[in-house]
Amino acid sequence: MSSFWNDIKKPILALAPMEDVTDTSFRELVARISDPQCLQILFTEFTAVDGMNHPVGKQRVSERLIVSESEREVLHEKGIKLVAQIWGNKPDVFYKVAKEITEEYQFDGLDINMGCPVKNVVKQGSCSALIDQPTLAQEIILATKEATHLPVSVKTRTGIKKHDTERWITQVLETRPAAITLHGRTQKQQSDGLADWDEIARAARLRHQMAPEIPFLGNGDVLSYQQACDYSARYGLDGIMIGRGIFHNPWFFNPQESEKNKDEKLEQLILHTRLFERNWNGQKNFNILKRFYKIYTNGFRGAAAMRAELMSANSYDDVYQIVGVHASTVV
Repeated sequence: MSSFWNDIKKPILALAPMEDVTDTSFRELVARISDPQCLQILFTEFTAVDGMNHPVGKQRVSERLIVSESEREVLHEKGIKLVAQIWGNKPDVFYKVAKEITEEYQFDGLDINMGCPVKNVVKQGSCSALIDQPTLAQEIILATKEATHLPVSVKTRTGIKKHDTERWITQVLETRPAAITLHGRTQKQQSDGLADWDEIARAARLRHQMAPEIPFLGNGDVLSYQQACDYSARYGLDGIMIGRGIFHNPWFFNPQESEKNKDEKLEQLILHTRLFERNWNGQKNFNILKRFYKIYTNGFRGAAAMRAELMSANSYDDVYQIVGVHASTVV
């Protein structure tokens, strides 16, 4: 069945779901500064279906699905889709939670995480562990599809200890997901070494033979918009999902505006901080922001010293004061 995935002009460009990164604050910031012709899809943070199904844990886990009113306005204005990513290992819980998310939230799609390589998650039999449990993986995809009218996509890897791309992607394709994103590393590799784009291309060719209507995206080590476009064409893909590349340049999805001066960078740092403070109001740890400050404080004189000061900040007010000293025009 056709979905928004099939309607997007190629190449499809998406920002990957990332833990403690793609919350409503950062998504809004990225959406605001991106060209909607260059960014079509955003994802939530990883959301555990077991947590959503727990009477006590649900309140905390459901924070990952929060979408602020201002983010929703920006997404609507720019026509950017928002997909909720979920993970777990029980088909019946996937069914229940997918149904609940569909009925109670306003997402454009659901994505099943079958790629996270973190060891404590894999030990539970979830995410990339499902690569070696194909029957269970298929049951999860089919249960999720049955529970919702939203398009259900899958993000995964090439294997556990070694590439097992053809066997695994064949089994995923048999369930006819709305789209597939393949990261070019095994679970064992975590984020070490280089992503194997030849394996991604191998999977894309298999998709073309089995189900050419299913959009297929590659993921891994893409650091610029031009590289994303080049890789999409070179490896026979429908698009690219960007992960850590956004930390090299938050204007990744706006190639005409990628060269920013000091004040423009600090303006976004302040906006991000204010969005985070407003949206979370103490619910999330302030220190989460520090990983982002590194991406705004580079490429200008005094950046290293300012970055060191920000790493020592203990509050939002500290941040506003530090930035005010360095660039009074943006606070």
